[in-house]
Amino acid sequence: MKRILIPLLVSLTLPSVIHSTHLNNQRELTVTSESTRESIQLAKHLKDNGVVKYSAYWCPNCLNQSELFGKQAYRELNVVECARDGINSQTQLCIDKKIKGFPTWEINGKLILGVLSLKELSKLTGFKN
Repeated sequence: MKRILIPLLVSLTLPSVIHSTHLNNQRELTVTSESTRESIQLAKHLKDNGVVKYSAYWCPNCLNQSELFGKQAYRELNVVECARDGINSQTQLCIDKKIKGFPTWEINGKLILGVLSLKELSKLTGFKN
């Protein structure tokens, strides 16, 4: 019994080290990494070329994808929030587009599921530094 109670009590009394926006009652992704000049240019290129990122604020892969860009570049992206309780949610658009998972990128009318490197996104969209 002690083997169960002690770890349980310790875990309840220590502050949580998990950092996730949905645990803090936020309804949007919080990107903390810094952008590079190149990631900002790529994000602007993606937006200018109609590329859309379908996302959900609670999705860890979406956060990982966004951190690749950094917070300044992330603000440049065209991001559609699919979670019903997310800020500026566009759930019906996500349903209409048949989004099956997150993140999903829409590039030239094609849906691509998963985290893509900045290099992959550059290649798929013809971006050159």
